[in-house]
Amino acid sequence: MIDLHCHILPGIDDGPTDLSVSLAMARCAVDDGIRITACTPHIYPGLYENHAEGIRSAIAAFRLALAEANIPLQLVEGADTHLAPDLLEGLRGGRIPSLNGSRYFLFEPPHHVAPPRLEDSVFNLVAAGYVPVITHPERLTWIEEHYPAFQRMLQAGAWIQLTSGSLTGRYGPRPKYWSERILDEGLCHILATDAHHIDRRPPLLAEAREVASRRLGSEEATHLVVTRPQGIIDNSPPASLPALPEAILRKTARPFWRGLFGRKPH
Repeated sequence: MIDLHCHILPGIDDGPTDLSVSLAMARCAVDDGIRITACTPHIYPGLYENHAEGIRSAIAAFRLALAEANIPLQLVEGADTHLAPDLLEGLRGGRIPSLNGSRYFLFEPPHHVAPPRLEDSVFNLVAAGYVPVITHPERLTWIEEHYPAFQRMLQAGAWIQLTSGSLTGRYGPRPKYWSERILDEGLCHILATDAHHIDRRPPLLAEAREVASRRLGSEEATHLVVTRPQGIIDNSPPASLPALPEAILRKTARPFWRGLFGRKPH
């Protein structure tokens, strides 16, 4: 399997603070069946001022540590990129790394507030030749009121990544509901761990692949964790990769409160 969203580099963002934890995460990933991990630290202006040169330097050092520890995990570069006025400029100039230097990059919306002109920003990035991979929309507090916006952004050319732990219930009932709905409605392109630690948020992907296999079949589950992620690494055109599955709930999906409780709360 290939994990394209992982905060595994030590001391660079809110992921592991030291190398021993990073190595434990790498062992966990390999034991889970992950063979390639994208190192994707946050780029968040004013909080995590990471850039491509520093990320590549950290990856090179971590590769040496993996070799010394005899951990067979391949690494590729990337970043968990937040919305900023100079995002497109940063991608074009190489300051912000895309996933393995491809047209695809991780794009993380704010967790608690829907940003103004989000759709316009995504449309502009797509028009410039990039494929924003929108990370974990199922965990956003504002998804219920703005769910159609994600459908429109996908139709415009963006991709969607769900967090493996959301599908397995690690983040609670609300993210589980939204991840299942996004998956069942044929809107999810890839699964990834978004791992940050070995205990609290470990790099486990196989359990989510099994959930996807039960819901959509084994072929689509493989596309979510192998085929499309490999296509991203290879910079394959989106149209050359497996299409999203036919929606099974688009016409019958229930509101969030019914999906959880069976009745509207008072």
